[in-house]
Amino acid sequence: MDREAIRAYCNTLPGSIELELGHPKNILLFWVDGKQFAYFKTSEPERWRFSIRVLPERFLELTDLPGVKPARYMGRFHWVTIVDTQEFDTDYLLELINSSYHKAFSSLSKTKQQIILQSV
Repeated sequence: MDREAIRAYCNTLPGSIELELGHPKNILLFWVDGKQFAYFKTSEPERWRFSIRVLPERFLELTDLPGVKPARYMGRFHWVTIVDTQEFDTDYLLELINSSYHKAFSSLSKTKQQIILQSV
């Protein structure tokens, strides 16, 4: 799955907002009501590496796979970085994106969740 397909998919999730943060962060961020669920690094040397939050039990499983490593500065919060998304299984990647999104979405208040779902 290439970055444009991932970008398009993330933007279809209810309430998802895409935000590009320049220097010094240099990331293309996807979030729902202020809660981050995925991002691409946009500067070298990690340009277009994709990071998502995973469940703690999946963290070790994923970081044992080639091309997946703990996300820089975010690994302690169970974020992983996928070095090349085109070489990663598409169905598994979509499952991980959905899981990360639902983790962020479920941390919102019930009122905010309802507002987001009603606006779809």
